[in-house]
Parts: sequence; structure tokens; C-alpha cells
Amino acid sequence: MTEQDMQHDTPEPGTAKPTRRTMLYRIGQGLMALGGLLIAAPVVSYILDPGFRRFKRSWIDLGPVSQFPQGHIRFAHYNNPNPAPTDGDLSKIPCWVSHRSDGSFQVFYINCAHLGCPVRWFEQSRLFMCPCHGGVYYEDGSRASGPPPRGLYEYANQVKGGRLYVFGGEIPNLSIPGKTPKDQLTPLTLNGGEVTS
Repeated sequence: MTEQDMQHDTPEPGTAKPTRRTMLYRIGQGLMALGGLLIAAPVVSYILDPGFRRFKRSWIDLGPVSQFPQGHIRFAHYNNPNPAPTDGDLSKIPCWVSHRSDGSFQVFYINCAHLGCPVRWFEQSRLFMCPCHGGVYYEDGSRASGPPPRGLYEYANQVKGGRLYVFGGEIPNLSIPGKTPKDQLTPLTLNGGEVTS
């Protein structure tokens, strides 16, 4: 082979056709980058979501007082005032309503204070129990036994016009302890006017 033939076989820099190995390597890099984005997207949105979503806590109507018999604990739910477009049925937030024998109400988040599993009320034993790790709570929401570090999270509530209202909108955690202090509650308004009785 002469020097002239070798010059014709050597491609000029920048015009070389990629080899099969190079193409497969680039495809692999692209697929790995796509996989990394798919894995990172939920984590990043979880971290950034509270900063972009403006949660508003507000008074939510749970229904007429008559549907919660005195001396009993009943399951109820309300529609989340901060729904995301993808929530669907998850926008219905469950809770436990206790109409105490003295006429007052306690409304508990359904979440266990340990890891957030839904607690169940057992009428026979008069206890809330968590099926995940064995957390047990008395009927007043205080911790009875198990791994929970505290009692059940509780909603601030009030009765106005024969209806029970809870102040909600966020799921509690250690930084959002549930029952909002009275000085942070907004006035309950119905039809644009503040309810006073």
C-alpha cells in the first residue's frame, strides 16, 4: 500500500463516522441520564413542593353536629382545601371525631404520631390502635403504649350554627404539630361574614 493510498483511507479530523461502539456508548449515556432524571424528579419535587405550594389552613365544615352522637367516636372526612390536580380521591382527608360526654368535641388526624399510618378506633376497648407498629392511644388521643413519641395530632375545632368545623389543610408532622394555637386561628366566616355564635 502506497503513501498516497493511506492518505485516501485516513478520514479528515471531524469527519469520521462514529463506530458502532461509540453509538452504543452514547445511547447508553442518554438512557442513564434519562433514568437519573426519572429517579430524581420525585425526590426533588418532594423537597421543593412545600416551598412552591402555598398551603392555606382554613375552617372546614365536617357536617351537622347531629351526625356525631354524644359519647361516641365517629369516622369522618373532608375535602382538602389545597388539592393538587393529581389528587383525585386522595383529596378526601379522613379524621376521627369524638363527641365527648361533656358536650365538647375532639377531632383527631387519622395519622399515627409514629410514622403516619392510619389509626383505627376500637369501640370495645375504647382505644385507637395503629396496625403498623402497635401504637395505642386512649380515647382522648393521649399515648397509651407503643413507639409513638406523643399522642394523636388534633384539629382545632368549633361548633357554629349547629355544624362542626375543623381548622385544617396540612398533614401534621413534628414541625406542624396539628392543633393550631388559638392566636394563629383565623376567624370562622360563612357567606363572607364572621360567625359569632
